[in-house]
Amino acid sequence: MVGVGDTAGVRRHRVAVLVRPGLLPMEIGIVHRIFGQARSAAGEPLYELVTCTPEPGELPTDTDFTVNVAHGPEALDDADTVVVPASGEDYDGEQREGRLSPGMAAALARIRPGTRIASVCTGAFVLAAAGLLDGRRATTHWRSADDFRRMFPAVELDPDVLYTDEGDVLTAAGVASGVDLCLHMVRCDHGAAVANDVARRTVVPPHREGGQAQYIQRPVPEPQLSSTSVARAWALEHLDRPLSLRELAAREAMSVRTFTRRFREEVGVSPLQWLTRQRIERARQLLEETDLTVDRIAAETGFGTAASLRQHLHTALGVSPRAYRSTFRGVGV
Repeated sequence: MVGVGDTAGVRRHRVAVLVRPGLLPMEIGIVHRIFGQARSAAGEPLYELVTCTPEPGELPTDTDFTVNVAHGPEALDDADTVVVPASGEDYDGEQREGRLSPGMAAALARIRPGTRIASVCTGAFVLAAAGLLDGRRATTHWRSADDFRRMFPAVELDPDVLYTDEGDVLTAAGVASGVDLCLHMVRCDHGAAVANDVARRTVVPPHREGGQAQYIQRPVPEPQLSSTSVARAWALEHLDRPLSLRELAAREAMSVRTFTRRFREEVGVSPLQWLTRQRIERARQLLEETDLTVDRIAAETGFGTAASLRQHLHTALGVSPRAYRSTFRGVGV
């Protein structure tokens, strides 16, 4: 656990992990690991973390050991971000009927307006039962999608994605997608450089392509089937030039049709969607870490013109290159 305190006189962002009986230790570990590894340029922690529960004490997990949680709901009073992981309660008891337990309802009521709230896996049932997801896009574990739709028809459920971001309310899909969501929040708070450093420390990709759909009842590909990894690796080395589907398919000695189908099976998105995402990520890196002009960055990333880069960045992030650089230039690099 990251200790309570200030970093260079600046109050650190406080993350409270709200757990319940039947908690999944892996999901708590994900939140503490990702946020706990985030460091400033001076090497100081950027977040402080605390795990809390409506009734402090020894809690059963979904395994054969228990966890002693010392902090009660008062830890939510001054939290900047609250994360609600999954629990066995999401499969049995009141929560599975779309109702909050009195303890959870009271705990959630302590959260200040404007606090960022996120769920991991079936923790989305808690947020939905509290009315926080009504009229909003959300996700949860794909195996629970049908139950979620039945119980919360006012929520726009998307079971195919790894996470959703509705500003002050975010949701992650099944279990390990909590890594993707936490990295996304770190990236939003402190930029791609800090998030990428956390990913390297944790030995995970800084951004996972595709969504949860690629894990839904999909058989393991036969060993003899060709991969598209060679084409992807080659494309990353040539983002500054126009890349056609035919050219990428030729790298794998496939027809365009076969390559496109295999690519979507392996990555979860189309080749053109993947290329656009890689170019945006490269542009973000250059905006954060270099003094290159927007025109030069557009050329380096294959967008061609500054206008094209501005359009793509605004579509993906909602900001201009100038605004992005102003926000993140020099943070964590």
